[in-house]
Amino acid sequence: MNISRYQAELKESLTGRREPNVHDRVHFDPAICGGRPHIRGTRVRVSDILDLLASGAESAEILANYPYLGEADLRAALAFGAAASKHRVVLTA
Repeated sequence: MNISRYQAELKESLTGRREPNVHDRVHFDPAICGGRPHIRGTRVRVSDILDLLASGAESAEILANYPYLGEADLRAALAFGAAASKHRVVLTA
């Protein structure tokens, strides 16, 4: 599966999530962050936010260190990560 198709399917899987604007907040652009998912209008990768939260950082601490992010951006990163972990993978021999 090519990357653009994977990205399109992943974005589609986010439609209808509890956070209705996740697909508007998480963006893919080959010229930014090497095409990795990031928060639109920034160079903050979704994986950076997930790593910070996984390491125990509080939302308030992240928002203080990244004042251009909002609470909705953090929720979008979490929702995106959850959707990505549900993406079906088919292994072939």
